[in-house]
Amino acid sequence: MSGRNTVIRSLHDLGLAAWFGGSLMGAVGLNGAARQEGTTETAQARIASAGWAKWMPVSAAAIGAHLYGGGGLLAINAHRVAKQKGVGASTTAKTVVTAAALAATAYARILGKKIDLASSPDPKDAEKAAQHPIDTEQARRQLACVQWAVPALTGCLVVLNALHGEQQRPLEQLHGLWGHARSVVPLMH
Repeated sequence: MSGRNTVIRSLHDLGLAAWFGGSLMGAVGLNGAARQEGTTETAQARIASAGWAKWMPVSAAAIGAHLYGGGGLLAINAHRVAKQKGVGASTTAKTVVTAAALAATAYARILGKKIDLASSPDPKDAEKAAQHPIDTEQARRQLACVQWAVPALTGCLVVLNALHGEQQRPLEQLHGLWGHARSVVPLMH
């Protein structure tokens, strides 16, 4: 790498840190506090929904920063992805895991919103919930699973970032480029 990419890398890393940390804290702290403090399942759902609603704009900004930074890093390192052995595979893995984390995050939001509407005392929310009836108990079970999938998947992204960092070491780049060159132009005996 010939230049510094501090802003792009920071957006990528800080966005992922907030996405991972926020989802983990929500699954452990927020949902745990809602279960502890809510006297009924409806009260628990209302407490958790209020907390997640406060976090949602920050989470969206974090995910956006991560994706923007990731796109920038991909553009900056396109030559390495194409030419350095192993970087293309780890980039593909990272892309697949990112897509899965985005899908899990979106699904958690959908389930959370449905539970929020179903447990709301507001007549307008009750009307919206009646238009799209759900099995609240099944939605709660699904949400409990998918909320743990988000920190698991984003944690995998942290590990893949560590791998990318190792692949950027000069000796790793040399070995990777040499390995790619050998596979493209086999040595003659």
